Amino acid sequence: MTASLATSAALEPLLQAVPFPCVAFCSSDGAMVAANDLYRRDFGALAGHASRSGLRDSLRTSDIDIDAGREVRAPHNGRWYSLYWRSLALDGRALDMLTAVDISESIEVLDSHKSRQEKLLFTSRLMSVGEMAATLAHELNQPLAAIVNYLNGSLRLVDQAGGPAQVERALLAARTQAEHAAAVIARVREFVRAREPRRDAHDLATIAGTVLELLRLEAERQQLAINVSLADTLPPVYADKVMVEQVLLNLVKNGIEAMREMDPTGRDLSIEGRVNLDGEIEVRVCDRGPGLTAAEGEQLFSPFYTTKSDGLGIGLAICRSIIEYHEGRLFFEPREGGGSVFGFTLPPAEGRT
Repeated sequence: MTASLATSAALEPLLQAVPFPCVAFCSSDGAMVAANDLYRRDFGALAGHASRSGLRDSLRTSDIDIDAGREVRAPHNGRWYSLYWRSLALDGRALDMLTAVDISESIEVLDSHKSRQEKLLFTSRLMSVGEMAATLAHELNQPLAAIVNYLNGSLRLVDQAGGPAQVERALLAARTQAEHAAAVIARVREFVRAREPRRDAHDLATIAGTVLELLRLEAERQQLAINVSLADTLPPVYADKVMVEQVLLNLVKNGIEAMREMDPTGRDLSIEGRVNLDGEIEVRVCDRGPGLTAAEGEQLFSPFYTTKSDGLGIGLAICRSIIEYHEGRLFFEPREGGGSVFGFTLPPAEGRT
């Protein structure tokens, strides 16, 4: 029996007793001297598994040098291994022994913990934002009520004194806007208040009308007309009215802001509604803004990601949560001819109420 065969025969039983993939290479030429069945099972599919250099080259496709003793992800099976190298001498031959410990489950657990921590952080921030919104709504509600009362008193005085019509119109306009602001605050308070969502049959045109009224002043400032194009036969949606209003309000407001730097003549914003092929009510908000890159489109709905310099990055993430609660989906796509389309789907109310 040659020295090589003798070494291999002596090593095989020892390597079989190791509970991890294990292999011994000759230090001089790098040829495989012996390996256990676990090594052949996990690494036998690699073309270079039978030599030290071949194994190194095969695993280097994962951009990790296996001699560094670090964790590697095997490209052929996608599993993670921690590699341990030891030098030894047997029957006068110098050998390099590799033990590969499968750590895939540990990596998955770490990833799971990281994901859970990120979700907890996100939830904590949302709770803080909700508390802040509730506090602001409470604090602003009283001065707004006082403003409305002062305006009503001023209108009575103008009427009694027969004041100029221009002053009366200005006071009426101011009161209308103050009442709109109070309505927005009331909706914010209802939205952040801990309560069970109330889903019922609602007319989408009514929801869109409420949103347009709340954003009327903003649209006028931007010299923008918002077009509403809802199918005549659009059935009622099964939804929580306040929640869906918040989603549509956020999408329309984003569309207005996307066109803020554009020439007013090129601004175009529309709200479209139809029944799609799956029988869902599909709402689309289409703008003519600068659009988004493919990379931005992929991250749009991630928590705290924003394309705005002063944005928090929670609006679309909250919108997605609301729509998913309604068994729908929130989506983005480029608009033909330039711009963006943000849309969502809702179930019809038929058979639900």
